[in-house]
Amino acid sequence: MSPRDRYDAVIVGGGHNGLVAAAYLARAGRSVLLLERLSGTGGAAVSSRPFAGVDARLSRYSYLVSLLPRKIVRDLDLDFRVRTRTISSYTPTEREGQPTGLLVGGGDARTRDAFARLTGGQREYEAWREFYAMTGRVAKEVFPTLTEPLPTRDALRERIGDEAAWRALFEEPIGAAIEERFVDDLVRGVVLTDGLIGTFADAHDPSLRQNRCFLYHVIGGGTGDWNVPVGGMGALTGALATAARAAGAELATGHEAIRIDTDGQSAEVTYRTPEREATVAARHVLVNASPQELAALVGDAQPAPAEGAQFKVNMLLDRLPRLRDTSVDPHEAFAGTFHIGEGYGELATAYAQAASGELPAAPPSEIYCHSLTDPSILGPGLVERGCQTLTLFGLHTPARLFADDNDAVRAELLKSTLAQLDAHLAEPLADCLATDAEGAPCIEARTPLDLERDLRLPGGNIFHRDLAFPYAGDDTGRWGVETRHANVLLCGAGAVRGGGVSGIPGHNAAMAALGE
Repeated sequence: MSPRDRYDAVIVGGGHNGLVAAAYLARAGRSVLLLERLSGTGGAAVSSRPFAGVDARLSRYSYLVSLLPRKIVRDLDLDFRVRTRTISSYTPTEREGQPTGLLVGGGDARTRDAFARLTGGQREYEAWREFYAMTGRVAKEVFPTLTEPLPTRDALRERIGDEAAWRALFEEPIGAAIEERFVDDLVRGVVLTDGLIGTFADAHDPSLRQNRCFLYHVIGGGTGDWNVPVGGMGALTGALATAARAAGAELATGHEAIRIDTDGQSAEVTYRTPEREATVAARHVLVNASPQELAALVGDAQPAPAEGAQFKVNMLLDRLPRLRDTSVDPHEAFAGTFHIGEGYGELATAYAQAASGELPAAPPSEIYCHSLTDPSILGPGLVERGCQTLTLFGLHTPARLFADDNDAVRAELLKSTLAQLDAHLAEPLADCLATDAEGAPCIEARTPLDLERDLRLPGGNIFHRDLAFPYAGDDTGRWGVETRHANVLLCGAGAVRGGGVSGIPGHNAAMAALGE
């Protein structure tokens, strides 16, 4: 850090949103100091080598990009690219005692044929096309508003201009829309999964938290496409850190903010390092942390506790496993989202079991292979050997299930989750796992409690708290980042229109600080 003790803006937390805010403010000529408690920036959007002696840089936590606006990439001149996936998803199942599945992608004709083979007709495919044409129209209207001042509910409804879509996505539980439009249980489940990523809810939850999650998963980029970050997630946060420093922002790692004092016009941030404790003054403080952490820093009452509900597994394989469904090449099946145990009825059963305090007997999850789309995350030797990565994201595993014995429950859940995958494979996944320099299988699992411990995500919630609909409420402020302290702004995932790897809260907090 420089010797100065006053800045226009101090940013607490160096995750991707904090870096976005730092870059925007510094480019606007503001003096900016970013304080990050860890030894490096990036937060949950980082690449790392989790396996000893193995040259594989995995997106360890966050792993796909949908919500990052091209506007932010352009505004900040980021050296960052994404690649599209030609396959959207593959969902294996068994019908009449035979292995089969649903492959979505590879062109309209191929997808149509896949639906016909699975369901015996064209009805489900036509319903699929109509449903996602509807979400596509909503995405086109809603996504551009995410980097603008919050619209009112009525203004957003008018902008969408489709009462059936508004009712399906914003007013009634998403389960009603799915059941109204689709008949096949597997197809219904594939649609519902976008409402359950990191969100513990039933299809008919009256809180509509599943609707809010679904909405953010289908509006990204104005298309709903989920893209692969070239070089892994660390490539994005690395580019953001470079952009922030180039604009003049100071990024101080190993500096943990422990208190914010403010009178609404000026503020002081107290931080500590291994060597000392000190205070720095600021005109604005932007907090790239959870609402719980913000409350602790300013001495406010704690908001309601958050709870995460996901299970993350990272793997490196010597080869992709063969499938029981021989009609599909594993290189296509794993290139998109590979759904496991995510039929509509299976998801409902898993939710009910978890809600009653038990691990799901058949844990639902989804997998994708980053290296099929972007092999640059693997060293040349691994590429030559044909190695591939797998990222598994499990659903309906709320933090409460791990409270008594995190290690034991993690091991039990990993075993049962992989057993669900093995049921659709022609060879055990364990036979395909690579080994590290010490001979151990290249596989690691993370529960919500692990994420809470490692990243200070409250309850392990990847969104920091329940997502909010992207319109103004009674106390949301102009940008959705405001707090009760006029010069303290929330630029983390817990802001309105937060969640996911988007940079949107960082952009919006910077705009609020600049008086836009």
